[in-house]
Amino acid sequence: MSGSKCDSPGLCVLPLKGWVGRGIIYGLGGGSGPLADVNAGGAAVSKTIYLANPYGFSVQQKTLLLPMIVGALEDLGLEVWEPFERNNQVDFLREGWAYRVGQQDFQDVAESDAIFAVVNGVPPDEGVMVVLGMAIALGKPTFLFRDDFRNVTDSEEYPLNLMLFTGLPRQGWRDYYYTAVEEITTPEKALARWAGGE
Repeated sequence: MSGSKCDSPGLCVLPLKGWVGRGIIYGLGGGSGPLADVNAGGAAVSKTIYLANPYGFSVQQKTLLLPMIVGALEDLGLEVWEPFERNNQVDFLREGWAYRVGQQDFQDVAESDAIFAVVNGVPPDEGVMVVLGMAIALGKPTFLFRDDFRNVTDSEEYPLNLMLFTGLPRQGWRDYYYTAVEEITTPEKALARWAGGE
């Protein structure tokens, strides 16, 4: 990785753009996450959450559904990284735009503190699934949102493909799974606890 420092095989530190004294440790078989929740000056920084969603493809979903989810996440004090908003400066007429969007999305997933994935649909959006897989592989805290009542699974335990739940704890996974926008800010659920520093 460009700008990364690898001290040993399988262990690298990727410095984050714009943050002095922050980085992410990547290790084989271990978790990853921010090295610190303060910048170089010692000031607290808000946690960032990557909002993986397919809503940017539809004007109605982008204007009606997306703001409710973003608002709920912001109500928890989180800085929301919404990929369609973050990639709005891309010149889609320029050659190579798709590659640049994919690379930027990967960088944002790597640099965010957690992921909140909208997993509606039968099956859920493939781009969201790829991003979710990246976040799970990077050891990011993951939170799933599905207000689609249809089950998409052959498992009796999970409402979706079992692989989507590998980023959640085995016991208590329902605390990381949201079925209504109103649940997002529920203090007893995992996201509110994580946002509050637990």
